[in-house]
Amino acid sequence: MNTYFIAGHARLPSGMAAQNMYEILTITAEIDKKYGVIVEANCTLATEHGRKFINQLLKGYSLRDGVDEPIETIKAHYLGKAGNALASAMKDLYKQYQIQKN
Repeated sequence: MNTYFIAGHARLPSGMAAQNMYEILTITAEIDKKYGVIVEANCTLATEHGRKFINQLLKGYSLRDGVDEPIETIKAHYLGKAGNALASAMKDLYKQYQIQKN
């Protein structure tokens, strides 16, 4: 297998639909081992539409280039209450990627 499965976590803000199901937001990503490219991504947002949207935003980014660009993309295009939690979960995912890489 040529991919990793990595997860990043962050606390959700209060008052969100997803918080009724989860207290923690998780972003998961399947990442190409050689190039660090996000092949698929998912998250624990409450709606399927939101989960698909996050996949579209993150798919194709290479974590070898860092995490700033995917985080800026999230901030620019996801305007819901979970925006900061998504950015934090992405930072945590990147941290887990760095640990795995080393």
